[in-house]
This record gives sequence, structure tokens and C-alpha cells, in this order.
Amino acid sequence: MKARTLLLALSFLLLGGCLVTFNEPIPGNKPAPKALLGTWTSKDAWGEPLTLQISRSGGNAYKAVAIGKNKKRDEYAFTVSQHGNRWYLSAGVPKRLGGNFLIGGFEVLDNKELVVYNLDVEQVNQAVQKKELSGRSIEVPEENGEGVLIDSPAERVLAYLDDPANSDLFIEVARFKRAGK
Repeated sequence: MKARTLLLALSFLLLGGCLVTFNEPIPGNKPAPKALLGTWTSKDAWGEPLTLQISRSGGNAYKAVAIGKNKKRDEYAFTVSQHGNRWYLSAGVPKRLGGNFLIGGFEVLDNKELVVYNLDVEQVNQAVQKKELSGRSIEVPEENGEGVLIDSPAERVLAYLDDPANSDLFIEVARFKRAGK
């Protein structure tokens, strides 16, 4: 698989051509950690500078604004949910990528680093084949890649994601550093 990143929500990064989407979002169940808010910096897949500004947009909804080298601004709305020690994010996927919802994970390390995780499409596909989750393989429009659409209810998805036996489902896709003040 050719690795190409696309900013989207707080996962803000999908592995190019490989996408796990869900019929239902994970409902936001509490506010995000305050350390998530603010400005973060990193480099994109091509080594170019990338700035990510995360703010609250009302209630338990958030907004991520990604600004690349060319100063182009991409804005994404997302919600967060905490289950045990894990933080999840959920965001709508653009129609050009098939629609539905993305679910990812994140950690804020010592208020200095933001690590974003995506789900491993191959492992989720295996879970569908084993009937641990309900869903089907899909083609990802515009990306010419494979994906998995999960139609299990959110409660079942969370039970699967929260199971310690499935901790290797999460793949680090981005690491940001807190921007200097």
C-alpha cells in the first residue's frame, strides 16, 4: 500500500487508500482533555511543515484546522469519547471518500506531544470475517484503495475496541509537538 496521508478530523490522517468507516459515530461522552486544545506542529508525509489548531466548537464538539506549507486551511469537526484509559475521536468522512464516520484514537503525552492512531484495516477486515464485527469490504472512491465499512452498533464497536486483546488494532499515523508560545 502506498502511504499517503490525508488530514481528517483529529485522526486527521487516514492511511492512503485504506480506510475503516462506520455507519454510526461514537457519541461524545465527555469533554476532551484540555491539553488537546491549542496549536500543534508536525511534518506531513512529504516532510513539509504542518500546523494543527484544535479548539472547542460548542458542547462536546471540536474543530481541527490544518494549515500546510501553502497556507491552505482544511477544517474538520469531530467529537471525542473516553472509555477506560482510551480516548477516541469520531468524525464524518467526506462523500468523496464514501461518507459515513471515521473512528480513531489519540493520546496527549505530558501536554507536549499529540499522538494520533488509526485502525488497521486488515485486522478490522479479519474481525468481520470472524463475525466479531458486522460489515463488508468496500472500494474507497478517489483513493483507488480498499476499505471496510462496519455496520455494527456503536456499543458493539466500543466493546470490540476496548477489548485489551485488540490493542494492536491501533496504528500510529501522526505525532505532533506542542507549538511554542
